[in-house]
Amino acid sequence: MTREEGRGRGRLRLSKLYSFSCFHPDVLQPEGPISLQGPGFSRVVYCNQPRLHKKKPSKYPSNYISTTKYNIITFLPKALFEQFRRVANVYFLLTAILSLTPVTPFSPVSMIAPLAFVVGLSMAKEALEDWRRFIQDMKVNNRKVNVHQGGVFGFQTWQKLRVGDIVKVEKDQFFPADLLLLSSSYDDGICYVETMNLDGETNLKVKRSLEVTMSLNDDISFRDFAGTIRCEDPNPNLYSFVGNLEYDHEVYALDPSQVLLRDSKLRNTAYIYGVVVFTGPDSKVMQNSTQSPSKRSTIEKKMDYVIYFLFSFLVLISLISSTGFAVKIKYGMPEWWYMEPNDTSDFYNPSKSALSGIYHLVTALILYGYLIPISLYVSIEVVKVLQASFINKDLHMYDEETGNPAQARTSNLNEELGQVDTILSDKTGTLTCNQMDFLKCSIAGVAYGVGSSEVEIAAAEQMAFDLSTPCTQNNRMRNSWENGGSDSEVSEIEMETIVTPRNQNEQRRDENEQRPVIKGFSFVDRRLMEGNWLKEPKADTIMLFFRILALCQTAIAEVNEETGGFNYEAESPDEGAFVVAAREFGFEFYKRTQSSVFIRERYLSSRQPIEREFKILNILEFSSKRKRMSVIVRDEEGQVFLLCKGADSIVFERLSKNGRIYEAVTTKHLNEYGEAGLRTLALAYKKLEESEYLAWNNEFQKAKTTIGADRDGMLERVADMMEKDLILVGATAVEDKLQKGVPQCIDKLAQAGLKIWVLTGDKMETAINIGYACSLLRQGMKRICITTMNTDMTPAQDVKTVVIENILMQLTNASQMIKLEKDPHAAFALIIDGKTLSHALEPEMKHQFLNLAVICSSVICCRVSPKQKAMVTRLVKEGTGKTTLAIGDGANDVGMIQEADIGVGISGVEGMQAVMASDFSISQFQFLERLLVVHGHWCYKRISQMICYFFYKNIAFGLTLFYFEAFTGFSGQSVYDDWYMLLFNVILTSLPVISLGVFEQDVSSEVCLQFPALYQQGPTNVFFDWYRILGWMGNGLYSSLIIFFLNIGIFYDQAFRRGGQTADMAAVGATMFTCIIWTVNCQIALTMSHFTWIQHVFVWGSIATWYVFLLIYGMFSKYSGNAYKILVEALAPAPIYWLATLLVMVACNLPYLAHVSFQRAISPMDHHVIQEIKYYKKDVEDQHMWTRESSKARQETKIGFTARVDAKIRHLRARLQKKQSSFITQQNVQSPARSH
Repeated sequence: MTREEGRGRGRLRLSKLYSFSCFHPDVLQPEGPISLQGPGFSRVVYCNQPRLHKKKPSKYPSNYISTTKYNIITFLPKALFEQFRRVANVYFLLTAILSLTPVTPFSPVSMIAPLAFVVGLSMAKEALEDWRRFIQDMKVNNRKVNVHQGGVFGFQTWQKLRVGDIVKVEKDQFFPADLLLLSSSYDDGICYVETMNLDGETNLKVKRSLEVTMSLNDDISFRDFAGTIRCEDPNPNLYSFVGNLEYDHEVYALDPSQVLLRDSKLRNTAYIYGVVVFTGPDSKVMQNSTQSPSKRSTIEKKMDYVIYFLFSFLVLISLISSTGFAVKIKYGMPEWWYMEPNDTSDFYNPSKSALSGIYHLVTALILYGYLIPISLYVSIEVVKVLQASFINKDLHMYDEETGNPAQARTSNLNEELGQVDTILSDKTGTLTCNQMDFLKCSIAGVAYGVGSSEVEIAAAEQMAFDLSTPCTQNNRMRNSWENGGSDSEVSEIEMETIVTPRNQNEQRRDENEQRPVIKGFSFVDRRLMEGNWLKEPKADTIMLFFRILALCQTAIAEVNEETGGFNYEAESPDEGAFVVAAREFGFEFYKRTQSSVFIRERYLSSRQPIEREFKILNILEFSSKRKRMSVIVRDEEGQVFLLCKGADSIVFERLSKNGRIYEAVTTKHLNEYGEAGLRTLALAYKKLEESEYLAWNNEFQKAKTTIGADRDGMLERVADMMEKDLILVGATAVEDKLQKGVPQCIDKLAQAGLKIWVLTGDKMETAINIGYACSLLRQGMKRICITTMNTDMTPAQDVKTVVIENILMQLTNASQMIKLEKDPHAAFALIIDGKTLSHALEPEMKHQFLNLAVICSSVICCRVSPKQKAMVTRLVKEGTGKTTLAIGDGANDVGMIQEADIGVGISGVEGMQAVMASDFSISQFQFLERLLVVHGHWCYKRISQMICYFFYKNIAFGLTLFYFEAFTGFSGQSVYDDWYMLLFNVILTSLPVISLGVFEQDVSSEVCLQFPALYQQGPTNVFFDWYRILGWMGNGLYSSLIIFFLNIGIFYDQAFRRGGQTADMAAVGATMFTCIIWTVNCQIALTMSHFTWIQHVFVWGSIATWYVFLLIYGMFSKYSGNAYKILVEALAPAPIYWLATLLVMVACNLPYLAHVSFQRAISPMDHHVIQEIKYYKKDVEDQHMWTRESSKARQETKIGFTARVDAKIRHLRARLQKKQSSFITQQNVQSPARSH
């Protein structure tokens, strides 16, 4: 848009239209500028003189922002701290240090190298993930903005902005820092701002500049501009700003209406000029953010306790070993002449046996270190990175429209996805598309609009599916037979609940095919379209309804050069939908001037549209407190009307006695629309006498020009005087389009047993409507609204006490009501606003609030600030002790995303702040279902089984070292070659366990989604509780006993070679190690439920690798020592070696096989049943059984479509039973008559 076009459009002085937010006082307030003294008000900004901010005390932070956890200086210390928060790493660090002493049984390299590798790999992964955050930060920091420099404007990056810079921001651009608005493309210095990234609200805010700076409306104006701003220090309060502007030898007071906050967007305004007040970390959006926290999964935290347990066990057996060694040294060594007891060191001194025992304790601690597997952490890191790559490449979570895949921004929390208990979700942009569609309306008591909302369509389809299953059909046939042909009643109910919506939807589809798709308008009803409304009985009322839609608005019409039509830019999506609806009905708003609105009205009787001008006398705009909007207009005949739209509860109480003709039937329609998940408004009007209007307008102008704190209150009272004695015309119903798949996703998550909270900055009515739309709320659900009482009559000093006591009473009463409820199907929804929440989060009340919220089926928090979102998230996380997940798409969601155990960002179109702060990012809310129910379930089970198996194999291996040492007089001698022990965890058993962690699937992804109750295995921690951990440890203990004592029993005095020689230590050690390799690899094969060629290669290849290594290692006498050609010459030719290996392997794995077989046969788990059904192909051969099983596999829930349908079916059954009982009663009455 050229400057001339922008100014032409901007010549409207829109502040003349507004009553409340856009008023410019003609003079300074009598009390003068605001006093800014004392702490908290020390900031001084020199406008257009950024060079003065290069030195203290006026030197402020740059505009550079960072969401990374590390920087170049802090990476090494912070990353090392993160690594050594792990208990096992601390243990390995100590053993690595001890390995430098003479008492170590291994070389120092063999202890230090694995630790360096593990810690280095983990730190490299952290660096890579933080580097990705840095790249995204740089994308934001390198955005361009037009900045005044040296008398001209030029582009530079956001990060180079300084306090005092003058910037020019154009339409649809984000503000790069917190700015003071100086002027705009409109003559009266107003602009429209979208703050969705800050508070989640989608309605546009009107901001206004001071009158004294309005004239600075082009680039040249700023060559000589200079001024000084003195204001509050940086703080997180989004809705407050206190300051003064010193300009042209005058001082002017500033307030929040002049401040444009970073990450909000300029809308409906060609451009604005502003001066930078707060930059980077000082900006309010960054003040609301928190440092990127270091998050650890529940399993990782629990693993520390397992390590504590194993370390205690390690110390115990080391003490046993050292005590045994000391006893042997004291009593046995004097007789061992070959040890030269009279000439020995302190390590073997009979006279200092206690000291020798202490030295041996260090040896034992290092020797038995295999009980605590260092390679576990490396394997987990590798597995998690591979799991994250699978999440990133999942095509089912790829959004074709935006080209955005799912992204695991950190792999530390993969398994935590499978243990989520509570989801805390933002609303706008997360659940909804922020697109309103005009769908239905009620005019003069007649309902129009035959289309169905998404809620109605999905519910009807679900009902149709449920009632068409074979089980239901059989039951219906049986009931029909038993009840003497009452199937007609069943059919009647089915027709009422299913066929009608479907038929309506078919009509809607047929009509939609005949006309192009119109954004914001999905209305279908021939009675009103194409001028047919003139044939309706109450055409005059219908015309008035359409005029209210066209006139009661503040939108701006812009010509669409491509189509020749008009595009509307409105303050809210609702208003935009109303204007579009009016146009489609034949009442097109096409022009706005300073004082008039022009409408083109099309009628069937006239080919050419009739252009009408309506004088706009006053606009009483919408606010969350008023919940209504009114305009006072004068038509071409000189008649004055007040046209009003607002919440039905507000409008109905302002109706006159004569204006309530349609109230009862309109209320019925409003209830139906609400049940369908639609947002509703009531429309009314009032005809004014000229004298009545003039008298009121005098009062209104007095209130409008009042200067002082009571101005807004006076305007409210005067507006109330006018907005009464209204006449009801009808009601509108618009659909807030949910994001694709949101209702189905919420339903599936609810069936998986997850609780869902909605935290939104929107007003309560909007949040409730969305609750209905996505089935978090439903008809029949009892709503508990916790609000703050009116304290106008309460003494100021007692207000807080009275309010807290009142909220406590509400919480107590609500909890008591739920406890006394006897209906098992009763559902409760808790709804609370931000003001009340600020009190409910106080220490003395927060636990009571949480206890109530936990027992409610749905929780919706409205009008909450970003800080409150984070505080609620922390309360749920710490109060319940369960895993929380927060999901949002804007900067206002960053706090809760970082506070939750898992943060998920929606990578939409409204900036990347939420994504940059998140642990996982997805492009649509519906992908959360697959992220949790599929990937979460898999990752949790894989990591759990992997860790348990790791402990099993290392106990099975490590305890054989202890047994052998005890068998050899606690000598500290290892039965295995050093190379065997080095390769055990690194090569010979590492790949199978990695394949388990990456590829294991108990069931397929499709089955996970069909059987959502499987997800509860994670939150209930079925696979990583102490019972299962100790069970695997017990299995390892058993295997170690069998491996050692069976081999010792076989080889102790048994001939091993052809010549009758017995096996030496090298042969016994190699045989025992072979048994371990076979046992642990066969064990993991038994553990796996899902095999690919990769698992087969890794499992059997690991066993083959052992023999290949033994063969190659035995070829080099320099390195192999006693193991020289051990496989070729000693082991392979001996049949007892192969038989012992087979016997030990079978004996070790037989108990596990028996346990699994018994469990599957007697007490199978859910996935066992599904695996057998799939294996025997019963899901294909017996669809009835498969459907029955899948219907059982969901958690009992009171939210979602399923709960809504269940409630509907219960209602229908109650009606059916009532009809059946009346039918039976009627038959009983007729039977005696027949007998007579």
